Amino acid sequence: MADSDLMQLYSRRILALTTAIPHLGTLPDFDGKAMRRSPQCGSSVTAYVAMEGDRIADFRQEVRACALGQASASVLGQAVIGRSRTELAATRDALRAMLTAAGDPPAAPFADLEALLPARDYPNRHASILLAWDAVLEAIDQAQA
Repeated sequence: MADSDLMQLYSRRILALTTAIPHLGTLPDFDGKAMRRSPQCGSSVTAYVAMEGDRIADFRQEVRACALGQASASVLGQAVIGRSRTELAATRDALRAMLTAAGDPPAAPFADLEALLPARDYPNRHASILLAWDAVLEAIDQAQA
């Protein structure tokens, strides 16, 4: 990877997101918990959810990931509370399409995922970017089981 490519991939915007990850830590009273790990880089995210009906009432996350995974978890954390599994799955699918199929970035309230567009050219980074999304969806599934 050339230095200019690396600088684009780890832009100031991405690095700013890594310093402001909302809802870090554990949730003592959770309905669902799931940990996802990327075998490619070792990054991991654990998501905890408390549900009220079909919506997330409370959320926490433990993020041990590269800057791209942290940035993605940051965007998730900004607006995850109050969202349904359907909304989050649609956003995860849009994020995956943005990375793998030249899809448009997800819409508000997750529009900051657009900062991850430079990662489109680095397929080995995609799993880390999707970790938080996959973990929260699995936690919701566990809560609703």
